[in-house]
Amino acid sequence: MQHVLVVGATSAVAQAFIRERARRGERLTLVARSAERLSPIAADARVRGAAEVVTHVLELTDVSAPAAVLETVAQAPVMAALIAHGSLTDSARAEDDAAYLAQELTVNMTSACLWAQALAVHMANHGGGTLAVISSVAGDRGRGSNHAYGAAKAGLTAFCSGLRARMRQRSVHVLTVKPGFIDTPMTAHVERKGVLWASAEQIARGIDQAMIRRRDVVYLPGFWRLIMTVVRLLPEPLFKRLRF
Repeated sequence: MQHVLVVGATSAVAQAFIRERARRGERLTLVARSAERLSPIAADARVRGAAEVVTHVLELTDVSAPAAVLETVAQAPVMAALIAHGSLTDSARAEDDAAYLAQELTVNMTSACLWAQALAVHMANHGGGTLAVISSVAGDRGRGSNHAYGAAKAGLTAFCSGLRARMRQRSVHVLTVKPGFIDTPMTAHVERKGVLWASAEQIARGIDQAMIRRRDVVYLPGFWRLIMTVVRLLPEPLFKRLRF
């Protein structure tokens, strides 16, 4: 029975992941900002068979939040974790609103890095573990349509790469998850959704399998690896003319 911690537990992907781990009878620590949204998720996990469910409601971007949560699990160290919080940045608004841009970069990169660092050190100090961090294919190359979001995810991806190398000899495995388009409440405003879109359940299953197999980087669904290879190889004069 593993002790699994989920940061951003109210996200659609996190909820699907929690349901899967609850069915296995694992112990869950769920962290989110909204008590109202987190409460039914915790109740559902208990019904599905989780051995224990503990919740923490706090501001995820608070630099003291990771330490505050990890202090409470000293007697039952975390062996697996998923960092799943984030925000889909409005690039048009980010052009003119500096405070908004700063907040989005904090949510999508800085806070996730702080949680990843704290969790990795916690696991290293307690025998090891597996940490999965949700980044995005958007971080593979900056696009005009989502330049701020892509930059944050690029930074997060680079941080996870370095953290993975740093923790290699301390029995902590760091998995970088790069999903493509996910059909969730965060993308509900997008009207046309086709074959490139995946459900939260599909992404959660992919994360779970990648953690078990101790993958370093996983694109979900897998065809995004080929798509992003092509995108990265496009010459910059051509790439900057594309509107996508």
